[in-house]
Amino acid sequence: MPTPVFAETTPDRSPLPGRVAYVNARLIDPATGTDRIGTLLTEGETIVDIGQGLFADGVPEGVQVVDCTGLVLAPGLVDMHVHLREPGHEHKETIETGSRAAAAGGVTTIACMANTAPVIDDIALVDFIRRRARETGLVNVLPVAAITKGLKGEQLVEMGLLAEAGAAYFSDDGLPVRDTLVMRRALSYAGGMGLLIAQHAEDHSLAGCGCMNEGETATRLGLPGIPSAAETVIVERDIRLLELTGGKARYHVAHISTAEAVEAVRQAKRRGLPVTAEVTPHHFTLDDRAVGDYRTFAKMAPPLRAARDVDAMIEGLADGTIDAVATDHAPHDQDSKRVPFAHAANGVVGLETMLPLTLELVRDGHLSLIDAVAAMTLKPADLLGIAAGRLAKGAPADLVLFSTEHEWVLNAALLHSKSKNTPFDGRTLRGRALRTVVRGRTVFQLA
Repeated sequence: MPTPVFAETTPDRSPLPGRVAYVNARLIDPATGTDRIGTLLTEGETIVDIGQGLFADGVPEGVQVVDCTGLVLAPGLVDMHVHLREPGHEHKETIETGSRAAAAGGVTTIACMANTAPVIDDIALVDFIRRRARETGLVNVLPVAAITKGLKGEQLVEMGLLAEAGAAYFSDDGLPVRDTLVMRRALSYAGGMGLLIAQHAEDHSLAGCGCMNEGETATRLGLPGIPSAAETVIVERDIRLLELTGGKARYHVAHISTAEAVEAVRQAKRRGLPVTAEVTPHHFTLDDRAVGDYRTFAKMAPPLRAARDVDAMIEGLADGTIDAVATDHAPHDQDSKRVPFAHAANGVVGLETMLPLTLELVRDGHLSLIDAVAAMTLKPADLLGIAAGRLAKGAPADLVLFSTEHEWVLNAALLHSKSKNTPFDGRTLRGRALRTVVRGRTVFQLA
């Protein structure tokens, strides 16, 4: 199928539109199990009506019409794990460029990690992120606060005050909370306030100087490997700590990557513990062979794992053990990547490829379309405790209109992110966000 040519428009910063009718759409709402052709009506920032028979006799005058024939209209995607690099590393990404990348990917809400410079560990930094996001005015940006001050793993932050200031949840992502007593205290405090703690599960003493997955490829390349147990021992430790602290905190495994860790989460859920997990598209799409001949764009933390782990990620998503798809969008400039493999920075950009890569699971028969949409909308929204991820009267008009069939070839140079570090450059993708709407405004459109 030839790739259609689309002309990108600039974000709409005009006053809020009046009433807009999205007609003939395949409406998908995981919250209600809806998957049917119908119409959705927005007015200003809000969804005001939805249904199969809406405007059956014609759309009234004065209502803007968007014909969605052949396309899916779903809640805007929610990415609960994004690195925006501002403040401190604006040459890699800013809140504005990251927001543009999100909008281009159909993502209407992002939660940005705390490992900036300075670290988001006090109220002033939470306020800064929220203010910059308002000034940018594209997508919803939620700051994540650190678990420990300065990401040092020693002294807990003021969780209650930071949550009141707007911190979406707490994570030292990029680093694990290594000290067992500190993690116990974090889970204990979080449990008392109903807060979410997300762990970067990696035992650094076991990982050592490893720079990719321990296995055949690492041996062939002569690179030090990171055993999968480095992730599993932290997940299993934290689950024990969760039980020790009464099982009241909400514990979340960020970017899970190993079959054993997925099984640990599965068993914890069966015991009724409040344990959740997310997986990145690169961890259910690629295995460690993607490193090829020292390809640094395939270097990330946790590393790409073995093929059996990739299968476990897909199985975990399919049976609900893994709750959400998140990108771990981690922009890096060329100076950070164009170096010997062992010295290259970890991470890939992902906001603009999450949707098409997840749709690959649908085409391969692993997930239904509504379940795939749920993993990118409803489930992360519920983990964040926000009013998103739903097509409902009164809900914010945060929407994505996408094609499941649109075929295109990813050109990294055309990504909206300031950094272009993706292992999917040149990959043929199917499915793409064509229009992204945030609180009634169109922030991205291909037409």
